Amino acid sequence: MTEISKDLLERWTSQEEGQFFERKSAYERHDGRQRRHAQEVAKDVSETLVAMANADGGELVVGIEDDGQVTGVPYGERTIRLLERADRDRVLPPTGARATRMESGGMILLRFEISPSPATHQLTDGRYLLRVRDSNQPFPADQIAALKASKTQGLWERGYAPGASVDDLDLDLIAEICERTELGVDGSPSDVLLSYRLADQRNGHLVPNYAGLLLFGKEPSRWHARCGVDFRRYKGTEARVGRDLNLVGREIIEAPLAILIERTYEAVRPHIRERHVLHDLFFHERFEYPTFAWQEALVNAVAHRDYSIQGTQTELLMWDDRLEVHSPGLPPQPVTLEALRARSGLHVSRNPLIVRVLTALGYMREIGEGIPRMFEEMEREGLYPPELDTLENVVFRVTLRNAPVYDEVTLAWLKQFDDADLTGDQKRLLAYAHTHGGTFTSRGYQRLVGRDIYGASRDIKDLICKGIVRQQKPRGRIYELAPSKEPAIPPEFEAVKTLLAQQGFVTNSDIRQVFRVGRHRATALARLWVEHGLLRLHGAGRGARYLPGPVFGRGNAGASNDEPSL
Repeated sequence: MTEISKDLLERWTSQEEGQFFERKSAYERHDGRQRRHAQEVAKDVSETLVAMANADGGELVVGIEDDGQVTGVPYGERTIRLLERADRDRVLPPTGARATRMESGGMILLRFEISPSPATHQLTDGRYLLRVRDSNQPFPADQIAALKASKTQGLWERGYAPGASVDDLDLDLIAEICERTELGVDGSPSDVLLSYRLADQRNGHLVPNYAGLLLFGKEPSRWHARCGVDFRRYKGTEARVGRDLNLVGREIIEAPLAILIERTYEAVRPHIRERHVLHDLFFHERFEYPTFAWQEALVNAVAHRDYSIQGTQTELLMWDDRLEVHSPGLPPQPVTLEALRARSGLHVSRNPLIVRVLTALGYMREIGEGIPRMFEEMEREGLYPPELDTLENVVFRVTLRNAPVYDEVTLAWLKQFDDADLTGDQKRLLAYAHTHGGTFTSRGYQRLVGRDIYGASRDIKDLICKGIVRQQKPRGRIYELAPSKEPAIPPEFEAVKTLLAQQGFVTNSDIRQVFRVGRHRATALARLWVEHGLLRLHGAGRGARYLPGPVFGRGNAGASNDEPSL
């Protein structure tokens, strides 16, 4: 029996359960004293083994409570063997999980290490399960064939390069990374390689597979000629060649995948421009692309690309109006473009060995959450949602556009609906109504976002149920913003409103005195308020005055027959 190390025990008791780790108790949770029936524990073990093997692998420890308390496996030898045989007795085909007995303070713990499997596994009762975040989810039977096909695509990373040896790996890099990440809490670089299935013992020698060579190889390009990232920056909105060549910067980043992503971040960051927005009376810098969105697109491209395609590499292309990330290979089945656009969270890894290491390094977190959060981050910044498509049915492309959907005043107005769980299309509808007299029609909404009549009806009914919009009286086909959600003047503008009420205008000097800012800042504030209709400029030079703008006279004039899109 193996004595568990202090570091490993600390990780097991403090680590949160997730995609790659789970704890199981051998006691009834309602009292913490009554032992569970061993068959129930074996059932739980087999379900987790199947789910993790069908996904990206992982680790299961029996004998620790949800809160991290070590309670052990309180069974005799015969029963413990029953738990160890759960894989062979309850799984078809067996996952090959490695079971190890470990001891801590006189208590026995059972550790199961599960590798991602190219086969698709089921329980003996016929169920298929897939590990999704921190739970074992039923997997539809009609998608099993697609899952098997995607696993076949992922066999490349498990292959072994002729002539490769441990000498081709940068063991110092592994040791360095282990010191500052959760990659390896204890153990040598060799232990880490074996634990993460990046190498195998053959004839007494440690032999790395392709995943290990790409992640930690001294020369990754020796084993895959196009495993780096090609970053190109163009001037304008399209790529030109010849005499009109508009390529203004290019860098091909080559490094082990374990550090390739961070080096690509460093190369791209200086090219992400900043824009200045007004918030709480002061201008703040905001990047043209949300940091999480473009970095997540890059991480996904590196982690999920099809490395069996060796004629092209991951590309990050930047134009004045957009950023594109190209990843060789289509999404692995059963993941589809439609499912990704719908933010379903469905996740299947083409390269589970690589994904698991990148997750341990902190580049990936909740598996399946990256793309939904990309959409949220873009929409939160008032930008168009990511565009997902393919190029020549070979390359998966993510496009981020830096053009804002809304101006800053409209974006600030929309924040009042942050807790309403609205879709991006519903927010666009509210922004449209906010800037067009407070009303809209179903047909206008359909044209605005490209929805069919049934989808538009569901979205509008949802807004009505949430009290955000209402149907005009008498009943008709025109909807309006509910009174409680009428457009509001920004709070910081109240002091200006008071001056307007007292003297009918404000000057640059008034703004400086009210907000205690300099002349240039006061001028910038006044210009912004003019742009958004809060003020209008009258006169020039020292005689310039700012009068009440058209926003104060806005009413609900009804829906226009010509409804422009946002």
